[in-house]
Order: sequence, then structure tokens, then C-alpha cells
Amino acid sequence: MSGRARLTLFALLATLLTSWSLVPLVEAQGWMLQAALLLGVQSAVGAGARRLPLGRSLTVASQLLVSLLLLVLLFAGKGGSTGSGPLAYLVTDFGALFRQGVQDVGEYAIPAPLTDGIRLLLVSGVLLIGLLVDVLAVTVRTAAAAGLPLLALYSVAAGLSGGGEASWVSFVLAGCGYLMMLLAEGRDRLAQWGRVFGTGSRDRGPSSSGLSATGGHATAPVRTGRRIGVVALGLALVVPAALPSLGGGMLGGQGNGEGGSGVGGTISAVNPLVSLQSNLNAQDNRVVLKYVTDSPQQSEQYLRFLALDEFNGVKWEASGRSLADVPTRMPNPPGLGDQVRGTATEVSTNVSAADGYTQRYLPMPYPATSVDISGKWRFEPAGRTLVGDQLGKDRFQNVQGAQYRVRSLLLRPTVAQLQNAPQPDPAVRAEYTKLPDNLPPVVAETARKVTQGAKDDYTRAVKLQDFFAVNGGFRYDTKTASGTGPDAVARFLADKEGFCVHFAFSMAAMSRSLGIPARVAVGFTPGEKQSDGTVNVWMRDAHAWPELYFEGVGWTRFEPTPRAGISVPDYTRPQAPAAQPSAPAPLPSQNAAQPSAAPSQAEDCPPEMKKLGECGGPALTQEAGSGGGGPSLTSVLGWTAAALALVGLPLLPLLWRTRVRTRRLAAGEVTRAWRELGDAAWDVGVAPDEALSPRRAATRIVELGRLEAEAAGAVHRITAALERTLYARAGTTVAYPELARDVLTARAGLLAGVGRGTRLRALLLPRSAARVSWAVSARWAGVAPAVSARLAAVRLRLPLRGRG
Repeated sequence: MSGRARLTLFALLATLLTSWSLVPLVEAQGWMLQAALLLGVQSAVGAGARRLPLGRSLTVASQLLVSLLLLVLLFAGKGGSTGSGPLAYLVTDFGALFRQGVQDVGEYAIPAPLTDGIRLLLVSGVLLIGLLVDVLAVTVRTAAAAGLPLLALYSVAAGLSGGGEASWVSFVLAGCGYLMMLLAEGRDRLAQWGRVFGTGSRDRGPSSSGLSATGGHATAPVRTGRRIGVVALGLALVVPAALPSLGGGMLGGQGNGEGGSGVGGTISAVNPLVSLQSNLNAQDNRVVLKYVTDSPQQSEQYLRFLALDEFNGVKWEASGRSLADVPTRMPNPPGLGDQVRGTATEVSTNVSAADGYTQRYLPMPYPATSVDISGKWRFEPAGRTLVGDQLGKDRFQNVQGAQYRVRSLLLRPTVAQLQNAPQPDPAVRAEYTKLPDNLPPVVAETARKVTQGAKDDYTRAVKLQDFFAVNGGFRYDTKTASGTGPDAVARFLADKEGFCVHFAFSMAAMSRSLGIPARVAVGFTPGEKQSDGTVNVWMRDAHAWPELYFEGVGWTRFEPTPRAGISVPDYTRPQAPAAQPSAPAPLPSQNAAQPSAAPSQAEDCPPEMKKLGECGGPALTQEAGSGGGGPSLTSVLGWTAAALALVGLPLLPLLWRTRVRTRRLAAGEVTRAWRELGDAAWDVGVAPDEALSPRRAATRIVELGRLEAEAAGAVHRITAALERTLYARAGTTVAYPELARDVLTARAGLLAGVGRGTRLRALLLPRSAARVSWAVSARWAGVAPAVSARLAAVRLRLPLRGRG
């Protein structure tokens, strides 16, 4: 094996060993085999291109092109694109899969499930690092600099995984791979000097690989290099373990500042709404929770895990509050009076969280009275939430894979109780009606305008809810940016489009402007009931809603979001629709299809219920002007473009040859006409011979091309004109009017003297098209020395220890 081939192999091995540090990031490791195979092909293409040899730039371009083609073929059609046709299959879906992978990385905790998008990011990332290592170590011959992309790969993986028991293994593998690549380059450079003297026994013959001729033992320089590498790697492992860990100060601290173990602690300000929007837009909709409940109103049972009660002028967030141990029996909910408590029913819910769901806050029905769950959890009384306790440095208890039981109250407040609710406690009103001083006046003005004529807080709240959900002209759109700052509410009121965050934030802010205590709850809608009685809660069931405080009832849910499948609470409806069944139907999840053969009840349903999608009729999903299922315009255009490409690509050599011939003959220059005559002969199999004189070359064309008298005469006339051009005095014009016609006559004679197959190849695949690759290689060869000089200058600036 040559030195360069050995270096290629060790560069490949170094990349694979460093890539092992990415394994803890995902649940499955099947992507490593795919990455290894594709990386092997990429390295083989590079080795083959260097043996031809091709220029450095062409070598890298060929590796990059082959890698992209392999990725497209491996992942095409897996991006879930709505397009059709080959262009959408090979291009649109490929980009969509990248976007899905980036979104999946932001959604899942480590270890993440191996989705197609994440697999594409991992495989393509390894290929990119492998290409950089191959270019630096083998093509440019600077193996030391090749450690930079390897270091970048390991640093990203170590930073995302956060260390752990397997981190030192990944470090050892990456370090060994890099050292072996350096040793391979050192042996190759040493072999270029010939025989090694002064080491070992006298019967040792010359070696080209740094090994002795007998026994295959390494020479002293190689053994020394190995020892230095082992010592350096050992020190890198031992020294950090011996040093005291650094913490505190500006670089240490408590991470997020979230409550630690022990009595007390606080829950810091958090904002889960970024992940909420990601969940709503997730392409891969997954079940995150399953539960079974004995509640007679399962469609009203939201799973709530956090309350955002502070609007600081930038965003809504949970205020810092003291945490306590989880009580066996939780205290009475704040504000709940005996009258409403007496009509409540205690229900039981058994919840099972998915292994891929790592929320630190525990989803529960509100208000919970007791929770039976294992692990370390803390209780926040004001928001009535359970928060995962700290388990170690940067590690917290979460709900991943947990199974727990929650007992909660099913409250049934009446309209009269809410309308006649007394004034809230002054402390509650003062805390939960705070608004930033820079809130735009349009928020309070709109609230007063919408609730004009209302005589109590309950009626004002219902009017605000109907303004957003029914009669305000708002549109639900999860692609809208969530926005921050006091102007975000004003923009939402003007644009009238957004998702649950906008509706919940705006109604809470407007309620506070009217003196009604309000906060925002975050959690999940009730989910989709299955045939076996269990309920599936999907990722896209993530939701935010406002909670308003009424003395004697407590915190009460309202639903301003006009989203299909979400029902408004019974106590906010003016009257039940006549055609509505007495028992509430299970709440459909967003991932479930909604076809139905039942007749529509639109004529029996009030406009408010139609707006909220609660009339039981199927939603219209077919777009107008669909054309009865015929091919779409995008599909027609895609297949047309593919057909044109299929027909046009084979014709490119013909078109290029025709264009070159036209330009040469139009110039009227003898030398260009002679070049065209030579290429015409080359196309039919008469290869050019630059060593011959023009007259001898012309004779060769006439003889090998078996030209008739007319075509042969045209060749000789062109030759005579070329000789006069070469040997005449400067400034003499030797072109003649029939020059172009003679070239075409000679070309026709050459084509007539060959068989049909040769003639077709001369037209469709002309041999003279090789001049294109020659021209490209020559151009790149002019650029390559400058790049090599720059890289050599960089290499000289790198510290090289052990120079003699």
C-alpha cells in the first residue's frame, strides 16, 4: 500500500472514531453504518481522482459531487413535501428534510429519536468533516491542520451531550484516530527520504514505510512518535481528573438558577413558549402522554403544567416563588369557596409519559388535590405546579417515561356564581393586574370598547373571549412569530392572526387592564380518546390559555383561541345548541382525520358554535378549483422540466460542438479553421498528432479519412492557406472567401467515409469535446498553486515540535 493510500485510510478512520462522540446524542446507532459506507465511497473517489491524476480542485469537486448524489439518493422522498414530480422528490424534499432535522434537534432532548431529519444532519455532517479531513491530510498533505475539523466535530458532540460516563471513551477514540493519522503522515514523509540509518541491527535493509526489513519492527523515529502520542493522550485524560473542578463565579453558578434540593429553593423565570410553537408546527406529530380518567367530562380535562403570572414588559413568565416538598394532600385551591367546592367531583387520572418527552414540569389536571409519583419533585403552591428537583450538576428530574396518578377536582361553576362573584382579595388584585408602563394604550382602549355595556367581570371576560374566538375576525396561524415586548399585543390586535400564545397573552393583558386578575396557563388540550378507553395527547395538542380569577371560584379557564377541536367552557356559553348531544364528545386531536358520513347540522347550530367548530359537521378540506383530482400545475411543470432535462442533457455535446464550429468559421481566421478541421477528423476517429507538420497532417487526414477528391482538395487548400499564414511576412492576409465552405466540405467527406455508428457518435458524442475538460483543468491548474502556497504558509506557521 502506498503512503498516500495509507494516509487516506487513516484519515477515514480518524473521522469515524471522532464521529463516535455523536452516538450518545440519539437513541439508535444505525446511522453510523450509513455514514461509514458513504464516507468510504467519498474517500475512494478521492483516492481514484488523485491516481488519475486530477487537479486538487477537481478532486475535491468530484468528492463533493459524489457525496451529494449519495445523500440525495439515500434520503430523497422522505421530507414530506407537498410537491409532486421528480424535482419535488429530489430537491424540495431534500431541503424539507434538512429543515425538519433542524426543527427536531430543537424539539427533542438528548438522546433524541433517530428521525429522518436528524439522521440526515448526522450523516451529512460526518461526510462534510470527512471531506475536510481528507482534503487537508491527503490532498494538501497537512495532517496537523486536519485536526481542526476533527476538534470541531468532537467539541459540538461533547457540548451537546454534556459529558457523562462515555465522554472519556469518545475522547480516547478521537485522540487515537488523530494520532494514527499523524503517524501515518510522518511515516510517509520519512519514507520519502529513503533508508533510515543508525537504528537497529545491521541486517536491517532499506525500508519505505518506517519499518525494518526483518520482523516488521518499527524504526526508532516511529517508536518515539508512538510513545509521545501515548504519553500526550494519557496526560490529557489524567490531568483534568487530578485538577479541582471549577465552579461558581461568573463562569459557574447554578446554571438556570432553578431550585435545588433541600427545603426552600425558588422556581426561576422560564419561558416554555418557544418549544410550544415548535410542538404546534412539528412535522413528526408524536404521542407525548397517555392517560386514563374517570372524569365524566374528559373533553374538558386540560393537562396544565405551568402558570405564567408576570408580564414584565418583554414577555410573560413565571415569577420566582419558593418551592416546598410535595404534600400528601395539597391545600385548597386559592379562591375556591365552599359553595362551588360542594358541587365539585374528585376524579382520578393515571398518566404515562413518553420516553422522548423530557418536560421538567409535571402535566396535571387543574386543580390537583394529590399526586402519586416517584422521583424528586417540588411543589409551587401559588401556581399549583410540580417542578423537577435538581439531581446533580446541570441535571434535573423530568417527566420522561414517568407513570403517575393525579387526583383533581372537577369544578362546575354556574353563570350566576361567576356573575355574582365578590371583589377579589386586594393582594390578589394588586399582584395579578400589574401591567408594564410601556404597554400601548390601544390594548386598554380595545378592551374597554369590546366590553362596553358589561356590568360585571364575568360578562366582560366572556365578551373578550368572543371577541377573539367568534366575532373579532381573528385567524389561527401557528407560523406567526410569537413576538416579545409590549408592542407584540398591539401588533396582534392589528394583524388579527396568530396562535394560542397570542390569544392567551392578549386576553390576559386586556383583562388586567380592566381590573380582572389574570395569568396564562401552559399545557395540553385533552387529546384524543381511543377505542380502549385511553386518551392520547399528541405533540400538537400543546396549548396556552388565560386563567381569570373570580372570588369563590378561583382561577377559571377561558378559551379565546379559534382553533378547530377546542371547545369553550360550558360556563361561558350563553346557551347550549339545540342539536348538541347531552354527553360531551371526545375532543379530537389535531393529528386525527375528521371525515364523517353524518348529515350536517349547520342549520341547527348557532353562528358562535360554527365558528368554534362545535357543530359536529365535517370540515371542508377540499380546496376550491382542485380540478377533480387531475394533475396539478406544479406536477405538470415538474415532469415537463424533467423531460426537457432528459432530452437536453444528451444533446449538450452536440450543441456545444455546433456552437464552437459556428464561432470558428465566422471568425474567418485560417488557424481557427485548421483547428476545426482537426477536430472534425478527431470526431470520426482520426486522433490529432501535434508532432506532424501541417502538410503531413493533412495527408494523414485524407488517407485515414478516405476522402474523395473534392473533400481532399478542400483539405489541401486549407493546408496551403495555413502554411502561408505561418511563413508569410507579418501583416499578410492569406484568408480566402471559400475557407468556411472548404471546412464544411471536408467535414462532410469525413462523415461520409465512416459507418453509421461512427457518424452518430461524431454528431452526438464528439471526441473533440474532451477539450472542455482540458480547458477546465488548465484553468483550475492556474488557481491551484496560489491556494497551495497559502496553505503551505499556514502550515509553516503551525508549531512543529521536535524539529532537528
